[in-house]
Amino acid sequence: MSAQFKGRRILLTGATGGLGFACARELIARGHEVRAVGRQLEPGQALEALGAEFLAFDLEEEHDLTALLRGYDSVIHAAALSASWGGREAFESANVDVTRRLLNAAAKRSIKRFVFISSPSIFASFEDRVGIGESDLPVDPPLNYYAQSKRAAERLVLASRDDALACSVIRPRALVGEGDRVILPKLVELAAREKIPMPRDGKALIELTDLRDAAWAICEAEERADDLKGRAINISGGNPRAVKEVAQQLAQALGKSPRFVTPRMPLLRVLAASLEGLAKLTGREAEPLLTRYTLATLAYSQSFDLAPAKRLLDYAPRYDGLATLLEQAHQMAGMGEPA
Repeated sequence: MSAQFKGRRILLTGATGGLGFACARELIARGHEVRAVGRQLEPGQALEALGAEFLAFDLEEEHDLTALLRGYDSVIHAAALSASWGGREAFESANVDVTRRLLNAAAKRSIKRFVFISSPSIFASFEDRVGIGESDLPVDPPLNYYAQSKRAAERLVLASRDDALACSVIRPRALVGEGDRVILPKLVELAAREKIPMPRDGKALIELTDLRDAAWAICEAEERADDLKGRAINISGGNPRAVKEVAQQLAQALGKSPRFVTPRMPLLRVLAASLEGLAKLTGREAEPLLTRYTLATLAYSQSFDLAPAKRLLDYAPRYDGLATLLEQAHQMAGMGEPA
């Protein structure tokens, strides 16, 4: 390490995902030394080209994580099993057990800062939730095992501690941008259909968040760790848009002209519950065509009050999430990707 080095040494998990990669880029730009942990080799090579140290590593398979943290100052834990469908045990192992072991390893190494990346899925419900703030509680019970596991992991991270480890949680909403392998692919698949169902006429509000804004907030939380002990901060692009508006503009960007239909919500809720029940009964691993979680996210508004993020992080979105999504869609269409 150079004698002029004034940054910190930071362990970043989930570094080969879209958000993790954006965090690595932001950390390096801030002058920090990054050990980037992930499972995908191609993004790992790109991380090395940025100046990070990349380790191909499966956190679930390694039970003693203290060696990873030797000589490091901070942990940003972005690794997770992120899916809207799957078995309880898989989510428990990937999202709760790994977080617990990483916290314990950080404590043993006398690490000072720990930022956990959670999910707004803990708020997903069959009602509109607009301007979710610091005092608003997660849904109980959650709509899927993913949300349940993220909530359980949050409790571990935010629990009172008797050591010097300063822990905080960031919940970024609906991430889009370079490296997004979740939202855009799903929306592209939806836009390719002749008919697109729009529950409640597509009036639900969604806040798309540029990965660069989310990464900035996460890295800023690491900077301000001592002031954020035990806090969870909601992050979004701050510009709520109707689901139907997003779908229409995306379809246009992809050169598609689907027809939007408005099925009845009671029927959709029965269908989602039935398909979930059938999948569980038959042991089917593939996600059902419709789940209660997917229906809730499409049919009901979820937006954040960003005042706490502004107060605690001096956060203000720099990018328009919808513009970022459409830019990515135009690039995909221009490259001849299937749409």
